[in-house]
Amino acid sequence: STYIGVCGTCHQRDGAGLRGVFPPLANSDYLMADVDRSIELVLRGLSGPIVVNGESYNGVMPPFSNLTDHEVAEVLTYVRTHFGNSGDPVTDEQVAAVRDRTRPQRGGAHP
Repeated sequence: STYIGVCGTCHQRDGAGLRGVFPPLANSDYLMADVDRSIELVLRGLSGPIVVNGESYNGVMPPFSNLTDHEVAEVLTYVRTHFGNSGDPVTDEQVAAVRDRTRPQRGGAHP
């Protein structure tokens, strides 16, 4: 699965993360609070401090923009419905919309 191959190395196969290093995805208040933010994190990565389940983390997660919209939707749906989480599925269309909205803009017209 995409989760095991891409996410499980850091966040662990059971979603528990590694305390103080990699935040948990299991029962994660941060993950479940904002689906668009979760999509953006997968696509663009994350660096800097966050608080997950009351614990501070300050690391770097690389971007996985190489994943297809379907792969991102599939892995987030899996995480949002496993490990004690109970969330709605993520659709390919939601991922595509976030990808389009967060894509770096090219420069405008040049004289």
